[in-house]
Amino acid sequence: MDFNEAALKLHRDYHGKIEINSKVPLKTADDLSTAYTPGVAQPCREIYKDPEKVYEYTAKQNLIAVVTDGTAVLGLGDIGPKAAMPVMEGKAALFKQFGHVDAVPICLDTKDPEEIIRTVKYIAPTFGGINLEDIASPNCFEIEKRLEEELDIPVFHDDQHGTAVVVTAALLNALKLVNKKIEEVKIALSGPGAAGSAIIRMLVNAGAKYIVASDIFGIVYKDREEGMDDNLRALCDITNPENIKGNLADAVKDADVFIGVSRGGLLTTEMVKTMHSDAIVFAMANPVPEITYEEAKAAGVRVMGTGRSDYPNQINNVLAFPGIFRGALDAGAKDINYSMKLAAARALADLVESERLSEEYVIPSAFDPRVAKAVAENVAKAARESGACR
Repeated sequence: MDFNEAALKLHRDYHGKIEINSKVPLKTADDLSTAYTPGVAQPCREIYKDPEKVYEYTAKQNLIAVVTDGTAVLGLGDIGPKAAMPVMEGKAALFKQFGHVDAVPICLDTKDPEEIIRTVKYIAPTFGGINLEDIASPNCFEIEKRLEEELDIPVFHDDQHGTAVVVTAALLNALKLVNKKIEEVKIALSGPGAAGSAIIRMLVNAGAKYIVASDIFGIVYKDREEGMDDNLRALCDITNPENIKGNLADAVKDADVFIGVSRGGLLTTEMVKTMHSDAIVFAMANPVPEITYEEAKAAGVRVMGTGRSDYPNQINNVLAFPGIFRGALDAGAKDINYSMKLAAARALADLVESERLSEEYVIPSAFDPRVAKAVAENVAKAARESGACR
């Protein structure tokens, strides 16, 4: 099937993928007088007296803004806000389908972090949460950090944390399968950008002790000058404990785990053969992974995952973000902290029953009907226990 042509036809025929429907009947004069004027004035009065009642009387309690500047869309790069719209519509549709969360695409015609922050703060009263999407690094770090500090609703950059949650879930199960502990393994990561940095921080919170990151300039280490920014300098405090130097091959040597969020073809079979036995490889560059499934298995990889749906163990963000926001909204969370993210990862991992755990099944399918409910319940519980609720 030619998915490019099929996608063009679908988007052209339907003029996009989302629409707004009324929850209430509007068929009589009484319906109109209750849903709109004059009756609508009464919930306005109640909210004016107690602003928290906006969650009781409006859609805010189930409404998410999907915000982008169009600077890092899929593998297409900086294509701008208009061209980003189909992806944001798709994200909104996934929120609804998998999490019963209403979402609105907000595509901003600015790349200025201050303008993005200011705009999101202006529209925040409408929404119960903010999902940042396809905003390039390093701007995405500052935008998310500031909005988390300055808003009283959850802010979540899915490209970072959704990926990190699903990777963590898959890795916990893969390590269980090969009888290794996260505290004891050596992890090599290629591509410490937005997603890669979040994966590193998530794995450290999950117990990882030895992670070595590598980018186009080689291994990230203290006192490296080339290509360093604030994010990479901060990562030096929690990675590369022996401060080794070199290239990707040096990072991968004797590693138990390889995680790729970089570009296709970077990991060779020769590199894989230098890894420890029962190696785990998550090669998530799209559409071409860092190493193909066939090459990795032929080189001796025990557990292989990719970002693609045509191979086993797809690392797909849709396993995480609908349930995470569902749980955060249900709990009345003010933010999405690491306790909540780890709860999401463990919920996903636990859905793979011990008797079904195998090299080709370490993470549930995106279409497993248990996923969003399990993630939401565990996230809501973690929100309450960690004091994240309003």
